[in-house]
Amino acid sequence: MVTEKMDSAFVEPNSAPAQPELLVSAVLHLMSHYTASNQETKSCVKLASVIERHLKALADLPNLAPVLRATCQQLSEQWGTVVERTMPQPEKFNLFARIVSGARSI
Repeated sequence: MVTEKMDSAFVEPNSAPAQPELLVSAVLHLMSHYTASNQETKSCVKLASVIERHLKALADLPNLAPVLRATCQQLSEQWGTVVERTMPQPEKFNLFARIVSGARSI
């Protein structure tokens, strides 16, 4: 998958963090894939999660310009909301549903 290939590109061979320019380039690339896939099919939670993580990593870089760090932090929070909204919600059973499902198993 594209995201797995992109993830490996963010860490140098000696496990040192990649340069900010590479992270910015990658997150823009991921965002464009998310937008394209969202138009074709249902949005991909994994891709949105990777975007959120990359933006968070950028926001945590101390040598990044303050305005860019703040923007990345804000976008990271917004993508986190996208991930939460896109995640499948667990089924909620009310008392009536429990009674009905219990009666069927008898």
